[in-house]
Amino acid sequence: MASGMQENFLKWVGKWNQVIGAVVLGGFVAAVTMPTAAQPVPTNENASNTSAGTRNHSASKTVLVLGDSLSAEYGLARGAGWVPLLEKRLRAEGIDAAIENASISGETTSGGKARLAALLQQHKPDILILELGGNDGLRGLPMSATSGNLRDMINMAKKTGARVLLLGMQIPPNYGADYTRQFAALYPRVAKETGAVLVPFFLEGLQTRVDLFQSDRIHPTAAAQPLMLENVWPMLRPMLKSEAGSAQTPTGRVTAPAR
Repeated sequence: MASGMQENFLKWVGKWNQVIGAVVLGGFVAAVTMPTAAQPVPTNENASNTSAGTRNHSASKTVLVLGDSLSAEYGLARGAGWVPLLEKRLRAEGIDAAIENASISGETTSGGKARLAALLQQHKPDILILELGGNDGLRGLPMSATSGNLRDMINMAKKTGARVLLLGMQIPPNYGADYTRQFAALYPRVAKETGAVLVPFFLEGLQTRVDLFQSDRIHPTAAAQPLMLENVWPMLRPMLKSEAGSAQTPTGRVTAPAR
């Protein structure tokens, strides 16, 4: 009798251990597998923004502005420049984008090129607005160097997955008709070669308005900044709203003061 009870007890213990083991094992498996099962399979839409060509274009975007005094609010009260006005426009239109302004008065294309790699690494922009070259022209620097620097900066940005909006510049006619014409043609040529989106002339509409320039007749006033933004916005907005940038546009043959 005792032997039979002992045998039944051992069988009962064995079955209980099996139940406990199954529960513990099931819980362990669930704990291991549930997080994986709950995570969606990554797609191009949900992929990380850190690698070229796989940015999430429906998420918040970062726009890096690399320019000279025209974008650095030279002679203006803080917040009066076209870049701060762009930030206000984005908020008003409900576009989720952050603006990083790395513009420096007096900057040349060689200076911008020297700084760009670190800026790309720091800010990881989705869009680079490149507003450089005017000071190169005013200093009479070789146009081959200017176009080469612009081309290199655009390609640097594209390698990180960023798209580029190139703001075209022109120089005053007193530099000579031939030099002025060649400088004007520089920006559409670089844009075509690199696939950058082009604003033909950043200061379009200001060239006949003396009242829109500061006393140095070079730097635009606060009243000119909204017009400068309006020259940029039609090309920038599609880049913010969709994956693909807009097609290239031809340059205009208009001259105006630069920095």
